[in-house]
Amino acid sequence: MRSSRSAYKRPGSGLTGRNRKIAIGVAIAALAGGALAVGTGMSNASTSCDGLDQSLRDTLSFMADQRAHPNAQTDAVLANRQAVVDLINLQRQQAGCTTKIAAPPAAATTKPATKPATTAPTKAATTAPTKAATTAPANNAGTGAGEVVCKGSTVTLSGEAGAPFASSGTFPLGTKLKVTNLDNNKSITVTVQTTSGSCVLLNNAAFEQVREPGKFLIRRAVIERVG
Repeated sequence: MRSSRSAYKRPGSGLTGRNRKIAIGVAIAALAGGALAVGTGMSNASTSCDGLDQSLRDTLSFMADQRAHPNAQTDAVLANRQAVVDLINLQRQQAGCTTKIAAPPAAATTKPATKPATTAPTKAATTAPTKAATTAPANNAGTGAGEVVCKGSTVTLSGEAGAPFASSGTFPLGTKLKVTNLDNNKSITVTVQTTSGSCVLLNNAAFEQVREPGKFLIRRAVIERVG
């Protein structure tokens, strides 16, 4: 009996006190290293998604601003930026990013363009119908009144020579406009042949037919689109 007891040893009993402490320390370090690796991986993924999400927001915001303020290069710029958006979304998918990024509204930046409509309705509603009806047969070749446009705009001359025509930055070439001077009840119908930065400018010959002597600006004008 005494010999069998002395032969049995508990697992780990062969380690000395110092060796046991070293083994326990190694096990704890291994567990901590594994936890650190997992934590670091999650942290890196989160950081990657944050950067991709911000890049996508910035790109979408830039595209919205381009649409709100278009220029000659807008189409090409938007096509280029859309390719960037597609690439970022692919990278976000590969990184496991789940945040939904929406494009900012673009319409809000264009609202100021509607301001002229708030000042003109009174003038157009009270003066345009009566004046246009009285002058149309004499100066508009019987075409009658059309749609009143560019309410509240003044009309001046473009300085261009030739037969009567108009220049416009609002209407496409070939559009027919009737311009009535309410100060002398004279009107003329002209075709837009060149572009400008105004609703309508009359060339020298057209302006001469509706101007008041000595004046180079029609302050009380009604502009109608008739074709």
